[in-house]
Amino acid sequence: MARVSQAHLDARRRQILDGASVCFARNGFHATSMQDVLKEVDLSAGAVYRYFGGKEELIAAIVSEVLGQVRSAFEEAVELDPPPTPDVLVVSVLGRSLAARESLTVDGRPAFPRLVVQVWTETLRNEELAAVLREGYGAVREAWGRIVEVYQAAGMMRKDVPPDHVARTMIATVLGFLAQQSLFGPAPVEILGDGLRALMSVSQPRQEG
Repeated sequence: MARVSQAHLDARRRQILDGASVCFARNGFHATSMQDVLKEVDLSAGAVYRYFGGKEELIAAIVSEVLGQVRSAFEEAVELDPPPTPDVLVVSVLGRSLAARESLTVDGRPAFPRLVVQVWTETLRNEELAAVLREGYGAVREAWGRIVEVYQAAGMMRKDVPPDHVARTMIATVLGFLAQQSLFGPAPVEILGDGLRALMSVSQPRQEG
């Protein structure tokens, strides 16, 4: 029997994850069956179950992959001197995440923002998925916090705000932008960068007299 290359195995795994992402974005995790995933990826049950034991493993793998990529991007930014400002960094990281999944669509619209909303909805009734999400976002928060510490040490950001507060705010901003895309349709990520840049420019009004 011919040996299957690692590249082939990786491509097949990618095919399954992408197909499952589209299914979950379209119908939600709860309403999607493994039969739906098999139909979407056009593979046999044996081929899919070789990689994943079921829906729970699929969604956990998708979430872990996305958040792992985001965390790695922020960890790389910490090593830069100085690191990119928040408006530039968010556009870069979110832009890469969206671009990597731009071929995944539901009804002609990007699937990724819908997938994010569906995943958050599912965590309300799926404690195992909630645990995966907490761990993933915890790592992203820590990475953001380290970037904030670098900003503060370099005099780029005020020091009287705890880094974790800034990290939580930035995560909330990105999630809110994705929720808007899910509801209102695609929008250039540069919009988020422009808004952050404007907020960063706010200063206290000058006192007259």
